[in-house]
Amino acid sequence: MRLELKNITKSFGEKEVLKGISFSADSGRAFGLLGRNGAGKTTTIRILMDVFGADSGEIFIDGTPIRAREVSIGYLPEERGLYPKKKIIDQLVYFARLHGMKQQDAVKSVDYWLGRLGMEEHRGKRLDTLSKGNQQKIQLVTALAHNPQIVILDEPFSGLDPVNAMLLKDVVKEEIQKGKIVLFSSHQMNYIEEFCDSIAILNGGSVVLRGDIQEIKHNYVRDKLVVRSEEADKILSDFASCCTRKEGGGLLLKLSSADEKQNMMKHLTETYDIDEVKVFEPSLNDIFVEYTKDRNEEAGE
Repeated sequence: MRLELKNITKSFGEKEVLKGISFSADSGRAFGLLGRNGAGKTTTIRILMDVFGADSGEIFIDGTPIRAREVSIGYLPEERGLYPKKKIIDQLVYFARLHGMKQQDAVKSVDYWLGRLGMEEHRGKRLDTLSKGNQQKIQLVTALAHNPQIVILDEPFSGLDPVNAMLLKDVVKEEIQKGKIVLFSSHQMNYIEEFCDSIAILNGGSVVLRGDIQEIKHNYVRDKLVVRSEEADKILSDFASCCTRKEGGGLLLKLSSADEKQNMMKHLTETYDIDEVKVFEPSLNDIFVEYTKDRNEEAGE
């Protein structure tokens, strides 16, 4: 199954929030929808879920215009939305039935997920008796109990301790292996890099970068060197205009051209006591910062 958004626009009053958003996501793969606050991620998700319509553009499933009632979507919102005073089993079954499940099937599915997430002992409790992390796991059940075709996870790891984060990782991997489309929206780039094959970075209501993560990294301009040396201070002084210290140690040396790599490496090793010199390989966080910094973000979420 392939999900495609083509030229989606949306304005609220005079404020243009989305300016022609286009990207595609395939089943059995995870897709990262990234952007700083105000970039348009939440608006895009709400249009996809048919909370409200786009001003223009289309959404397709396998080349056919999407019909919201015919496509099952599971959504874990960043702002949790369950009822704190209600019994957990009652509201989980209620939400599953809203997605069209029969009572018996809903109970069976909810009980499965409570067990899968280690929450079966809390079945009959009120939500507000649980910790924040456990409340988040209950919210996750609402996104998965009805066995959706598309799973949208907005900041899914927020507030989870390492043990529960590992559990959620396993669940997400299982959903991907089942052939579902999984959309991540998160500021935690390490999780995006771990799970997602492809990304789209939004800024100011536009897609400023999209594609396969590995291809994006491979095509990244290779015009920086990482240098580690006992003479770091001298190198930093000699190349003051193009050299900075990296977090975690080492130096980052910016070249005027990628073609200078070999000559500069040779110069460094012949001139200084060099422990390591290599081409800088950007992390997804590096790429995200580069494509979202110092831009005017006129759109809002």
